[in-house]
Amino acid sequence: MTDPSFGAPPPGVAAGEGPSGPRASFGLRLVAAIIDGVLVGVVGSIIRAILGLDLAGSQAIQLVLGLAYYGYLEGSPSGQTVGKKVMNIRVIDFNGGGPIGPGRALIRFVARYLSGIACLLGYFWMLWDKEKQTWHDKLSTSVVVPTSAYPVDAWPG
Repeated sequence: MTDPSFGAPPPGVAAGEGPSGPRASFGLRLVAAIIDGVLVGVVGSIIRAILGLDLAGSQAIQLVLGLAYYGYLEGSPSGQTVGKKVMNIRVIDFNGGGPIGPGRALIRFVARYLSGIACLLGYFWMLWDKEKQTWHDKLSTSVVVPTSAYPVDAWPG
């Protein structure tokens, strides 16, 4: 779903002075990430225990799970993982407001590793970025927004 007012600044904000639309807060995004991390971690632990994998196999399973989980859910029309759904936020295309699709969702997932380099600087970047984007948002040309401003039609879409 493309929002025609997406590029317009919110009322009371001059063009170029702030986000071009409502954005999810750092706190909401952090709680969503914790929920998703616990969920993917628990599923990965169960699979590792069943298969009796060593450390290398465990890391491979965790990577594959992350790629599947984030690629499918963030790439879906809803743009929501379980954590984002619980926190009422979603990932959308920065330029058009629609879904980012599975390809860009995978880029966004892999770019999370870059955001974690240098003491998590890429994650904290949103605190002073005028569009409230992390490095992985910038690399995938996406933003995280509240569902109150950009409603979800169906989950996962």
